[in-house]
Amino acid sequence: MCGITGVVRKDGGKVDEGLLRKANTLITHRGPDDEGYHIDGAVGLAMRRLAIIDLNTGHQPISYADDRYWIVFNGEIYNYLELRKKLEARGHSFKTATDTEAILALYQDHGAGCVSHLRGMFAFAIWDKREKRLFLARDRIGKKPLVYADEPGYFAFGSELRTLFVWGLSREMDPEALDQFLSLQYIPSPGTIYARAKKLPPGHTLTYQDGKVVVERYWDLPLGKKPATTDIEEAQALIVDKLKESVRLRMISDVPLGAFLSGGVDSSIIVALMAEQSTRPVKTFSIGFEEEEFSELKFAKLVAQRYATDHTEFIVKSEMADVLPKLAWHYGEPFADASALPSYYVARETRKFVTVALNGDGGDENFAGYIRYFAMKLAKQFDVLPAPARAALRAGAEWMPEYNAPYGFTWRLKRFLRSALFSDVPKRHLKMVGYFSEEDKEGLYTPEFSDRLGSGRGSAQRYLAQAFERCKGESFINQLLYADFKTYLPECLMAKIDIATMAASLEGRSPLLDHEFVELVFPMSGDWKLKGLRGHKWIMKKAFEDKLPKEILNRGKMGFGIPLGKWFRGPLKKYWEAHVLSSKALGRGIFNETALSQVWDQHQSGRRDHGYRLWALLMLELWHEQCLERDGG
Repeated sequence: MCGITGVVRKDGGKVDEGLLRKANTLITHRGPDDEGYHIDGAVGLAMRRLAIIDLNTGHQPISYADDRYWIVFNGEIYNYLELRKKLEARGHSFKTATDTEAILALYQDHGAGCVSHLRGMFAFAIWDKREKRLFLARDRIGKKPLVYADEPGYFAFGSELRTLFVWGLSREMDPEALDQFLSLQYIPSPGTIYARAKKLPPGHTLTYQDGKVVVERYWDLPLGKKPATTDIEEAQALIVDKLKESVRLRMISDVPLGAFLSGGVDSSIIVALMAEQSTRPVKTFSIGFEEEEFSELKFAKLVAQRYATDHTEFIVKSEMADVLPKLAWHYGEPFADASALPSYYVARETRKFVTVALNGDGGDENFAGYIRYFAMKLAKQFDVLPAPARAALRAGAEWMPEYNAPYGFTWRLKRFLRSALFSDVPKRHLKMVGYFSEEDKEGLYTPEFSDRLGSGRGSAQRYLAQAFERCKGESFINQLLYADFKTYLPECLMAKIDIATMAASLEGRSPLLDHEFVELVFPMSGDWKLKGLRGHKWIMKKAFEDKLPKEILNRGKMGFGIPLGKWFRGPLKKYWEAHVLSSKALGRGIFNETALSQVWDQHQSGRRDHGYRLWALLMLELWHEQCLERDGG
């Protein structure tokens, strides 16, 4: 696990080693164990290493084929031992025991097609000295990040945006990206908050040669594919066997290893499979809140006791929010998933005990675990209503009170009605998942910012519509899962866990997102995943019902919420006002002061619960302070 960065000068001049070292130093947290550099005239590659496998010979950059190919690599290839045997049988020889060198041998044989052989999480760059070609690749699901900038004088890339600014990249903000952020809580690929920087999307490669950039998709979910079986019992057995294998591969490590245990079905299954394949007690780590309705610690403890794990618990308190400026700096662009805060804390505390932690990410997207899948299925019943009736009900919903987000009954009911009364599925989906709707944003922007935004308004809706358009031949539930696999999962959840863990120099691994497991599960019937209107993760629970306490199997979906509404009326009230309503913040010319104050006053009076919207506004301002105004950010 590493952080990587590099540059190609287009004028052919030699890369400044001092600047390359500066860029690499900015991502030291991603790899505190080692650093490495390769400069060859106009090309510079650099990396920071968190040593996990092959502690003695894994130094990067690594070269191959008489120094023709050079690589910097971030990630883990779980099938690398199998790959090395096949490569050796074809005449390849290796000077290290790393998975990194196997990628170079594959690239020599297959070129860009090397990625199809890799099973794992990765972002890497290969420089072909002979062909003067730079090749970048990002894993299928988007577990590891890769950003780049193609400028008149250079092409630069890195694990984090801050590495690009060393080369002189403009920090001009993209108004459309900001608008997407307020809608979605994240900024989707290929965009970033910066007008001149891009993300390489998951499942894509990039080739830079002779001043030209070519981006190509190499993987997608298996659309239109028939399931491996239509027999329910056989399907359960396939799920169990493939997930066992996925867990086993992710337990390979030369450093201490453990697991995040939330108390939900997904992480509990992962811990159960780890315990079955481990010769010593699994180290498990859980985090909770003082507010009982937001804490899952009692459920996590049931699993820890059943499998006799070496269990550690942490509590997140409101005063821990003093880490928010640091968190904003690490994310590098506005990011408003509030669970980033407890995720960072559990990663930081876990790192005191282990270097690698498995997690349950991906269970909801594979098996329809989110409440919104039930809500979207139920909302289809509203399609029979005539348009005037839907409009009247939608208007009435706006007058409903909303308390205790995201668990309050009226809060959930209002969100459901605001979405269900739209007949367009992508628009309904955005209403389900969005922070600020287009109606919420009416009047929120200043006239000046609205003019800058122009045709960019509503791009979040177009972004989601594109995902639904690509999978329109699938069943309804699988369409919802596809959309989340292509939007929310990589752009929000994967970004969150990558930044939270790497900020603490901890490697996170996700067995449920093994691409072979995903390809097995996706074609299966949506009715097996969401049985009726209540059977979330039905086939998954059936497959593993003998391994989990009944309290875990029968509990409802909770999620990783934070008591933001309460915090912003109490311990974080002055903090929010001091940042978001400051003269400096208002002077940025983005938000209308009157509209912003109205949102704040509605929350303080209890008329509405804007906790998650207030969090988004706070994280946006902290990004301004920590990344735009902070030297070296």
